[in-house]
Amino acid sequence: MSSPTTVSTKLERIATLAKQAPDMVITSLSHHIDLEWLREAHRRTRKDGAVGVDGRTADEYGANLGANLQSLLDRAKSGTYRAPPVRRVQIPKGDGKQTRPIGIPTFEDKILQRAIAMLLEAVYEQEFLPCSYGFRPRRSAHQALADLQHELTVMAGGWIIEVDIRRFFDELDHAKLREILCRRIRDGVVLRLVGKWLNAGVLETGELSYPEAGTPQGGVISPILSNIFLHEVLDLWFEQEVKPRLHGRAHLVRYADDVTIVFSSESDARRVLAALPKRFGKYGLTLHPEKTKLIEFRRPDRGGPADPGTFDLLGFTHFWGRSRNGKWIVIRKTARDRFGRALRRVAEWCQRNRHRPVREQWERLKQTLRGHFGYFGIIGNSRALARFTFGVTRVWQKWLNRRSQRARMTWERMGRLLERYPLPTPRIARPHPRIA
Repeated sequence: MSSPTTVSTKLERIATLAKQAPDMVITSLSHHIDLEWLREAHRRTRKDGAVGVDGRTADEYGANLGANLQSLLDRAKSGTYRAPPVRRVQIPKGDGKQTRPIGIPTFEDKILQRAIAMLLEAVYEQEFLPCSYGFRPRRSAHQALADLQHELTVMAGGWIIEVDIRRFFDELDHAKLREILCRRIRDGVVLRLVGKWLNAGVLETGELSYPEAGTPQGGVISPILSNIFLHEVLDLWFEQEVKPRLHGRAHLVRYADDVTIVFSSESDARRVLAALPKRFGKYGLTLHPEKTKLIEFRRPDRGGPADPGTFDLLGFTHFWGRSRNGKWIVIRKTARDRFGRALRRVAEWCQRNRHRPVREQWERLKQTLRGHFGYFGIIGNSRALARFTFGVTRVWQKWLNRRSQRARMTWERMGRLLERYPLPTPRIARPHPRIA
């Protein structure tokens, strides 16, 4: 049996060493990875994901777990492990027309990636700045949103830069990433494995290709690698080089590659906006020229426009509005594209499953609504939650109505069905998110 406590002790030792010696190059990390470490990595790996190119499920791998993990450990330590190609599938984007690629590694590859990610996280969590929230322990999207809302309130708004990195996960420069990693870590086993994942092939519609840039798509290792890269490219640069040169106040919030920067001074904002393309270009990245933009977001009673602009972050549209007692506050509602995407997914599911038993459909829709409320259920968003609930009800009624030409599902019948199978009512699930 694995012992999470023992692995946690090792992780604490690594973290303590990294914190006490922030300038030291760590040359030995992989000796911590043993059978017990891999068992813990297996425990942390999702078991319900799609299968990779080998077609092997988590249950099949777990049937002989001890022997499989020992074999994986031996191959990883000896250098004979070969990173299998990633199976790529295309999923619809928010507009429902375009698609974006998602990579599916093999289950065994996920375990090994998790094992290395645990090492890297223990080291780099001591260096990452508070402005970074994505894919980090004890940090969440809601904390990033609360941080930004707090700063906007303190500053009475300002000028917002929405940063859109064009195809970040596809264009990340391998050589630059290795250079950044080697400044802190020079363990041969760790660097060799990371290199193998960066160079692993991609299998799509039977064709195998080898991308020259980007992180392992869908890989467990991708989030920590992207955070390490953007910590160097953006976070440190903004904190150590940009902010000391500004005239006013500025605050950056980053969740993975979603970046929003707020400034109290328009001139500061314009100077940084002009410098951002050069900074990212130095590391092989480009900014989307239309989606990267400057927005005036000053509070209306503090010299801002009567109709101030809005901006989106992490699925929410931010705008100025009045509270019940008449004070100006930053209000957040579900962004239009996220709202439409979520409703389309419900409609597609109802269409495909309209002939399933009503109770089974009801259970699925309840789960969908509760998940939606769990993320979007914040103060100020009640109206959008109610609209989404009505949209789900309307979609369900539409496809139930097409089950039979004889027994039509009228709204009167739908009302009686909802009395028997009531859908969850909208609720505020996150009234007061805490700032990390």
